[in-house]
Amino acid sequence: MEMYREYAPPVDSLACLWTRVVPADGAAIRVMPDACSDLIWRSGHGAFVAGPDTEAWLSSAPAGSVLVGARFRPGVGGPALGVPLSELLNQRVDLSELDPRLAGQLAPDLTMEAALERVAAAAAELARSLDPAMRTAVRRLDDPRARVELLADELGFSERQLRRRFHAAVGYGPKTLQRVLRFRRFLARADAGEDLSRAALDAGYADQAHLTRDCARLSGLTPSRLAIERTS
Repeated sequence: MEMYREYAPPVDSLACLWTRVVPADGAAIRVMPDACSDLIWRSGHGAFVAGPDTEAWLSSAPAGSVLVGARFRPGVGGPALGVPLSELLNQRVDLSELDPRLAGQLAPDLTMEAALERVAAAAAELARSLDPAMRTAVRRLDDPRARVELLADELGFSERQLRRRFHAAVGYGPKTLQRVLRFRRFLARADAGEDLSRAALDAGYADQAHLTRDCARLSGLTPSRLAIERTS
């Protein structure tokens, strides 16, 4: 059985801490785009960074592997990691390539408890570097009523400045972020047992066709097939 747990983060700029133990059959899991980036430690491997995704992917690791992660909220990962997050888009990069000193503190042979403590401390320290304007932008775009075309003026940026700041802090542009956040709202409602049509409406989709297009683009499945997979 897959054992995945989430824990309260030490600072608000982190979405959560989490641990995962890969089951004996080593079955892969479908990871959905969430506009976040993660600092991850894996037993026998060490630490790496998972950049933001624009489509679902299948995560696999040897049976019995232990993974420990800290999830940066949307807009936090770029400033925290000190690189434009667009450079890590849809990628998994060893931490040694970004921060050798920090990678040395997250050796492959740690216990889960020690790894969780060190990952939490490291992520909390990194997450002190923030772009307040991008935090504001993320909050606004997580409102189903938000209009992307008004965002630059609302924040006092030109369109070019806004896109540059987004690519650095979030990893992609505001329209893509809005699409991912809307999809995450739909998933949260569907996972809670809400009727799919109602969940789509509440999440901000214009109609069923809109949901179907985004679901296929982001998950590779139809809404009904995705709902079945997530409850099986």
